[in-house]
Amino acid sequence: MPAPQVDIFIPCFVDQLFPHTAMNMVKVLEAVGCEVHYNANQTCCGQPAYNAGYKTESCEVARKFLTDFPTEQERYIVSPSASCIGMVRNTYADLFEGTPDAARYHGVQRRAFELTEFLVDVLGITSIPNAQLAGNYTYHDSCAALRECGIREAPRQLLDGVAGLQRLEMAETETCCGFGGTFAVKFEAISVAMAEQKVEHALATGADYLISTDTSCLMHLDAYIRREKKPIKTLHVADVLASGW
Repeated sequence: MPAPQVDIFIPCFVDQLFPHTAMNMVKVLEAVGCEVHYNANQTCCGQPAYNAGYKTESCEVARKFLTDFPTEQERYIVSPSASCIGMVRNTYADLFEGTPDAARYHGVQRRAFELTEFLVDVLGITSIPNAQLAGNYTYHDSCAALRECGIREAPRQLLDGVAGLQRLEMAETETCCGFGGTFAVKFEAISVAMAEQKVEHALATGADYLISTDTSCLMHLDAYIRREKKPIKTLHVADVLASGW
């Protein structure tokens, strides 16, 4: 059986601040038999500009994304960010429906997946061999993963398959962490209060780790955790799946 062909999309956020997460995603994909491709010309999906109200500028960036991942290659597009995948699947409709780029958009849309849903829903993999991490974890459903992409069970299935790791569900796991891109800047007090609530729910479980699919949520929560010196560590799901081997 031929190896699944995968183009990886590394969001600007991950590229600049969490490159190890990108490398761990590659490690996991190769471990399950994928042939991984990386287009070094890739940049951004256009989400920051779109969310800030700059639709024209966002469309220019998004059009470059379509060029960077041409439909004719017919390779899966996999990213360690549900937020960016949600942008491609959903918001690109607002940018490209009824335009000459609509066909290219649809071609990219059907091939784009967040890492955990790709592993579970496309490849049928629910555990990564040899992955191990001792301790208890609680899981944060990011707004993008849950609401935009419908991802809930896939990351939990994979994490539950990590040797030594035990899940402890927290209260209000589906509640926003307070990041929301520019929301955290424009409404700082509200954003921090939401992070506090999320972290306190996580701490109440007694978990050692707070894990999610999105580095943006984790960065926001980790900033609060570090400032308040809370006894819990944030981890991206790709970093957990790549641990211990």
